[in-house]
Parts: sequence; C-alpha cells; structure tokens
Amino acid sequence: MPAPDIQFDPSSAQFGAARSQKRIEDDRLLAGKGLYSDDRVLPRQAWLALVRSPHAHARIAAVDLGATRAAPGVLAAWTMAELRADGVGAIPFPPIFKRADGSPMVAPARTPLAESKVFYVGQPVAAVVAETREQAMDAGELMAIEYQDLPCVIDVRAAAAPGAPQLWPDAPGNISAETRIGDARATDEAFARAAHVTRVALDNQRLIAMALEPRCALASHDNGRWTLYTQSQTPTGTRQGLADTLNRKPEEFRVVVGDLGGGFGMKTGLANEDVVACYAAWKLGRPVKWRAERGEDFLASHMGRDQHYEAELALDREGRILALRMRMLANFGATPVGSTAIIPLLLGPKVQTTVYHVPAVDYQVQGVLTNTMATGAYRGAGRPEANYLMERLMDAAARELKMDAAEIRRRNFIRAEQFPYRTHLDDWYDAGEFARILDRALAESDWNGFAARREQARHRGRLRGRGLAVYLEWTGAPVRTETVDIQASADGSVTVFTGTQAMGQGLETTYTQLVTEMLRVPAHAVRIVQGDTDLVNGVGSVGSRSAFVGGSATVSAGRKVIARGRELAAEVLESAPADIEFRDGRFRIAGTDRSIGLAEAAAREEKKFIRMSATETPSAPSWPNGAQVCEVEVDPETGSVEVVAMTSVDDIGRIINHMIVEGQIHGGIAQGIGQALYEHARYDDSSGQLLTGSLMDYCVPRADQMPPLRTRFDESVPCKTNLLGVKGCGEIGTIGAVPAVVHAVLDALAERGVAHLEMPLTPERVWRALTART
Repeated sequence: MPAPDIQFDPSSAQFGAARSQKRIEDDRLLAGKGLYSDDRVLPRQAWLALVRSPHAHARIAAVDLGATRAAPGVLAAWTMAELRADGVGAIPFPPIFKRADGSPMVAPARTPLAESKVFYVGQPVAAVVAETREQAMDAGELMAIEYQDLPCVIDVRAAAAPGAPQLWPDAPGNISAETRIGDARATDEAFARAAHVTRVALDNQRLIAMALEPRCALASHDNGRWTLYTQSQTPTGTRQGLADTLNRKPEEFRVVVGDLGGGFGMKTGLANEDVVACYAAWKLGRPVKWRAERGEDFLASHMGRDQHYEAELALDREGRILALRMRMLANFGATPVGSTAIIPLLLGPKVQTTVYHVPAVDYQVQGVLTNTMATGAYRGAGRPEANYLMERLMDAAARELKMDAAEIRRRNFIRAEQFPYRTHLDDWYDAGEFARILDRALAESDWNGFAARREQARHRGRLRGRGLAVYLEWTGAPVRTETVDIQASADGSVTVFTGTQAMGQGLETTYTQLVTEMLRVPAHAVRIVQGDTDLVNGVGSVGSRSAFVGGSATVSAGRKVIARGRELAAEVLESAPADIEFRDGRFRIAGTDRSIGLAEAAAREEKKFIRMSATETPSAPSWPNGAQVCEVEVDPETGSVEVVAMTSVDDIGRIINHMIVEGQIHGGIAQGIGQALYEHARYDDSSGQLLTGSLMDYCVPRADQMPPLRTRFDESVPCKTNLLGVKGCGEIGTIGAVPAVVHAVLDALAERGVAHLEMPLTPERVWRALTART
C-alpha cells in the first residue's frame, strides 16, 4: 500500500497551525452578518410553493390547476407533464449497485414532481409560483387533485416479507439492490467450530437531520445561464445534477452557496426544489425563490439510518473472534437520493469489523423500497450503524462469557504487527494503537472508581450504569481528489480557492491557519473562496474529507507558490534559485541579508500575482479511531435517563486547531446522545403519515441535557496517506456516543433483568421495561 512520508506536521508548526486560534468566521456569524440562502433577495423575485402528496401510495387520477392559476398573484402552476414537455427528466442516482441477479439497482424515478403515482407522504406533486410566498401557498390549497389510494408499506421488515404491497414492478419483493460480501464457506466453518455464538437482532432507527437552517433555493436565468443560490455541501455535484435533470450542459449553470446553517449530509446533492426553482426561473424569466418551513423540511428532506440487523459472532473459548455473520435490511424509502444506496451497501460494510481482527465474514445487505421519504447521508453515514452493531455484539459476548467488557475488546484488537491491515473489502488500515487508546479512556474516566459512584447513586435512589465503546471511522469519501488554487498578490493579500464547502465546521479558520504557517502572512490578509462553481469546483465536503484532502491540497499549492516566488526572487536578487531560501515571509539569498517579500515577488508577475494550482489524491482513506466511556443515572420511578459523565479519547492524527476539533467532537457526541436517548422519525404503519413532523413530536438534545465532556486526543499515530498526517474528525463523536450511551443504560438496568432495549431509550421505554419485571 502506498504511504508517502508526512511532509508537513501541524504539531510542530511555529505560527498558525496546531493552535486553538479563535474561529475567524465567528465574528461575522455571531454579529448577524452571515449570508444564508434566505438572506438573498433579487429584483422582481417571485415565490415558489409545492403541493405535496397527503398519501403514502396512490395513483394520481386527475389534477385540476384551474382554480390555482386563477388565484390572486399567481404567475404559473405546473405538473410534471409540463416539465416533461420542456425536457425535464428525473434526478439520477449512481447506477453502481446491483440486484442479486446482477441486474442494475431499480427504484421509482425521482422526478422533480410526481408522475402518475405518489410513493410517500410529502412527495411534491405540483408547483405554484406567485408574487408572494403567501399567495403561492394559498393558491396551492385551491388545487384539485384526485387520488386513488394504494396499499402502503412503511416498515423495512414488512416490506421485505412475502405478500407485502409492491412499490415498483421491476423490484420484486421490494428489493432495490443487494450485495453479498465475504466468504460464506469460511464463515460457516468458523461457526461450526466455535465454542460460543453471540446473537443479536436490533434496529438502527430512522432519524431527521434537523439542520438549524431549513432548506432554501433561489434561482435566476439571465443571458442563457442559470444561477442557483442554494444550500449544498457539494456545489459542483449539484451543478452536474441540474445539467443532467434539465438536459443541459453544466456550463449553463452557476451554483452559489453562502453560509450554511448545518448540513450533516442532508444537504448533499440535488434537491427536487432546486430543479423546480430553476425551471420556474427559466419559464418565467424572473428570479424564483422557495423556502421550507420546518415541518416541510422534516417531511421532504432525506432522512438517516433506518436499518434492521440480525448478526452472529463466533468466538473461541478464550473469547477471541472467529467469524461474523450479518444480515441487514436497509430502508431506502421510495425514491432514492444519490447517497441512499452507498451507505448500507458499501460504507457500513467498510468498517463493520471496526478495530477487531475478524478472520471470516459473511454479509448480506438488501436495500428495500418502502413508502417513506428516502434515507441518505446523515452524520457518519453507515459507520455509526456498523460500529453500533459491532459494539453491541462485543458487549453481549462479554456478558454471556462473563468477561470484562474492556478485556474482550483488548483481546480482539488488530495487533501492531498486523499493520498495514487488509480488510475484507480490500481496504488497508495504515496504523492504529487501539489498546493504548482504550487504556487511556479507562484511565481518564476513572473506570476502576465506578463501583463507588454506583453505590452513591443507589443511596440516592438512582440506578447508575457504565458503558464502553471502541470504534473506527473511515474518512475521505469515495473520491479522494481535490484541487486548490492559491493566489498571492502584490498588495500582500492571499486568496485560497477550494472546492470543499464550509457548513459550520470552521474551514475558513483551518485553511487560513495552514496558509499563514506556509507563507508567513497575517491571517487578516487571507481570503477563502468557496461555494461558487464559476470560481471553484471540487467534490465538496462529505465524509470528513475537507482537511484530509482539501488541507493537503492547500499545503501543496502553498509550496508551489513558494517555488514560483523563489524563481522570481532569484531574478531580482541575481542569484540561482537554489541559493534562495524562504523564511518568515521573505525570500533571501542564504547567508546574506539581501531579500524581498512574497508580495514583492508577486509584483514581478505580469498580472501582479502568483497563482498556483495543486491537486492532491491521498493514497488511501484515513481511519480515525477512539474509545468512549459513558456513565448514566436512571430514575427507576420515571424511567428518565441522565448522562452524567462522558469521556472520549480519539486518534484523529495531527490536529490543526484544537478548539475546532473539540467542537466537532462535542457536536458529534450530542447527536449520538440524541439518537441513543431521544430521536426517532416515525411514520404511521397504516397510513404512512409522518408522526414526528415537528419539534413538538421529534425530540433533539438540548445543551442543558449534555454532561461535562472530557475530550482527549492522541496525535502520536499520524495518518500515513496524506501530506498533513491528519484524519477526519467531523463524525467520529457520533460513532462512539451511540453505543457508549446505550451500553451505560443497559448496564444500569441489568440488575433489574433488562438485557436489551431498542433505541431511543426514552423515559417511557425504560419505565415500561422496568415495570414489566417488577
């Protein structure tokens, strides 16, 4: 496996990197000076509203637009028939996955507006454009649509069962795609000789991304080109999706993304509303804006997770793993988005064995169509689900074998001499010190002092539990290439052009720190350009890839700037380039005091700036890993759970900015706690109506429910596959928190005979489990 030497070490940086520098963007954002999608207003702007299906599965028998078109202020109203007539097609999904027979993945077409059938509640059926938002929404309520109800199926197991209502004729059994991974024969042989087999069946429930900023799109069409102001983590991919759907060339579209109020994977790719807004702007010749209400965002933005697992772990008499057998049913929803299939069929299996040596595996993963909104990327995207399953198996095995939870994990870690370690999907782990990370987490959490804390809680009438999780992350995204341009100008300014996309993770600060370290310019002289496909293009920000790939390209481009500056300085100083050194922002003939600054060198260029481009492709993904210890207290009278302590120790390679990294870990842990204890997107099984359609029904964690978070990092194992030695950190907190919290609650309930509960562990669910055993 290729493994380039680390060429830039943030931990030894002298000026910008590796410091907890205050986030540069916060001054703007906290003062209310951010520029979000809904902040933009264009001259002659009209408003778009979408009429959405109230049915989970139905034929569209008739649509009467007459009353709507006659309503005050209405400029136009359309169905998919009008869009089809103008060449608009379906939003494509990647055709890289297959069914069991080798045929391509199949699913209902994801057309911008429904066509002949609706497949989930909230699917857009028709569009209305009016002078004001209120007029568009009022006119939509006048639309007469006749539906013919069809049977619906919501639960993934019910959809895969014989006799279930069929969503799509080309997907018998509602199976959209399927994969089989591993060696079934070797796995069967391992199970046959196993001294013990641990079995679990569990759900990873459906979640709503709940980005603070609801989605919004504003489109205009001028001089033969579209401009779409939208919320996207992947602006270039959004541009390509528009071109494919509207049957145009990518060059005809400009996608602009300003500040993003959270993304969490939900704002990747192209949304139906983006397409309709662009169509409306072209059709009407004036800007058109759409903005979601919170309930609409809940209903019509893709959701996360929703997988059912049945798994078995074969172990020998000493508790060492022999094999893993896993069957997963993944709920695709009705009309998959771009990230729907890749999460269960590839990203989850990539890390399914996590930090453990598992000699044989046999995975079967089936993507199932249901009458629900599509699932897709949500913080962690497959890795939290896989780690949760593996950790639940490890805890169950420890309990059944009467082994210490830490010891069974330590016994099964991949050993140092096994690196580089080849996985069952032909990936390579470059390095890992899993035992050391675990030992530090145990020490930081005062693992051995837990018995005293449990006894103190018992005197207060509380049940105290302790949970452990050891986990592995995969970062870098499937496409690991990114290009960055750096322009150093004669006026002393430096501009960084990057195709990654900020969405709250502090990229402006991170890139500025790297540039100040490389070029020795003050932070106020650095400007970061992103989110405008006329200026920059790239993969975007998904899979915790921004610093891993984009940061490496930034350093590489900075080196090229220095190399070009050295050539220019050599001309001015009448010296050979090899004799020029760059130090403290100046080019100097080595051993002399003759020098010029970077800006002076840039002034020698015809355009008065040095602009260099660099493309970096790390040789392999990075594999961050860590351990978390959680302690909870349960009130047995009410079932309420309080997280009282949370300790994490993470190996994320070199750290550029400790404050930003801590913030990422804290946010991830909060979302993990949310899944473990509070969150569950639920549909009614018979009608397909979303039951958790607002924050009155869908509970997310609050700041006052978070415990003090003890976050520690180990930088001694840098990533060997990128220039910086960094590993992604944006999602790892979520990955560890979910199993750690669940294990802590189950540990608290164990003395009352409770061995298993499905998430979320709400007060009602915990109370019912306790009272059922009294």
